[in-house]
Amino acid sequence: MKTTWLKTAIAVAVGALSTQALAAGFALNEQSVSGMGTSFAGRSSSADDATTVFGNPAGMALLKREQVSVGMAAINAKTDIKDASGVPPTGSNDGDMVPVTAVPMGYYVKPIDDKWALGLGVYVPFGLITDYENGFQGRYFGDYSEVRVITVQPTVSYRFNEKFSVGFGPTINRIDGQLESAVPPVLGASDSRVKIKGDDTALGFNIGMLYEFSPHTRAGLTYHSKVDYKLEGDTEITGSDLALGSFGAYGKYDASLDLETPESIDFSLTHELNDQWTIYGGATLTRWSRLESIVVENEGVAPGPASGLFGTISEEQDWHDTWSYALGAAYKLNKQWTLRTGVALDQSPTNNTHRSPRIPTGDRTAVSFGLAWNPTDDMTVDLAYSYLWEEDTKISQASATHGAYNATYENSAHGFGAAMTYRF
Repeated sequence: MKTTWLKTAIAVAVGALSTQALAAGFALNEQSVSGMGTSFAGRSSSADDATTVFGNPAGMALLKREQVSVGMAAINAKTDIKDASGVPPTGSNDGDMVPVTAVPMGYYVKPIDDKWALGLGVYVPFGLITDYENGFQGRYFGDYSEVRVITVQPTVSYRFNEKFSVGFGPTINRIDGQLESAVPPVLGASDSRVKIKGDDTALGFNIGMLYEFSPHTRAGLTYHSKVDYKLEGDTEITGSDLALGSFGAYGKYDASLDLETPESIDFSLTHELNDQWTIYGGATLTRWSRLESIVVENEGVAPGPASGLFGTISEEQDWHDTWSYALGAAYKLNKQWTLRTGVALDQSPTNNTHRSPRIPTGDRTAVSFGLAWNPTDDMTVDLAYSYLWEEDTKISQASATHGAYNATYENSAHGFGAAMTYRF
């Protein structure tokens, strides 16, 4: 019972820490559709449009005209669950637990003069949704998770000279989530349920630098800060189990959870080979090792066994820092059409000891293709497609109070993006 509640509570944290994922830990990083076409190689050095507000705020200094970019990214994920076993020995393992998810984005940049520019971005940096079927064999370790972070970022950039620019933007981040799991019967015929809801608003910042070695070659460095949250919400435990009822476990409690999302550093290069070809490269370090353990504080729990189960709960996570790498290229067919492609390698921060069905992800590879259409000098339409696949990932969870679940997950996903940039 203690482990069931703990897994539900900490999923708020690990869901929010699922490395810029749209769903279930599938990290496609979509805050820019133009960047998606090159697998986000050159994210901090390309400055192709107003989405540079997120990629590198210093890149706003390279934009010559006032412009707005709006877009939508979507993911269609697929999971095959193999070799499932555990206690209970039966249950379904359909793997169809990630609904098609769409995430909007919007950016605005206004150059003030040759040196100053202002911008605003609204985007979704973190997100998770998994919704397993009724009767899922691993339901005692989590069968429903939904967490999202929405960020608003006002931004300013300054160009010192023809080579060096900087940019800065505070971020206002709103997190909310709902997590559920089943509780095995003790003295009853059916499962009980644990549901937790929580939310918070916290501040962070993005800062970037851009250096132009020549009109054809530039390097960018972007720092996305950590964000400290204190999620406030409630925990509701429902059911008809006689033993849990006698403990006074059923009811609704106030809950709080301190959470620190990690900082990341992105470095990239953009080089224009000629009038047609541009190549990109980049690497990102994310400090996932900040997630060492999670401590949940609950108020209003009845004294006695229930208090021992739900008063203060902690568990080690031991996530590790990760690197991601990307290479990309763009080919300009003519004034109206540009083709893009890229490949990315992304490490997973999870480990085999604590990995749960909520975020069953491993190291991943992504291949992307993009298309930009410029029907006029004032408008650009971007389309992008990504396909990613992960190494086979093993889940191995066991508890004396609610059984065990072991399985191998094969994850893949199709990502789609569409955006329009209009220049005034």
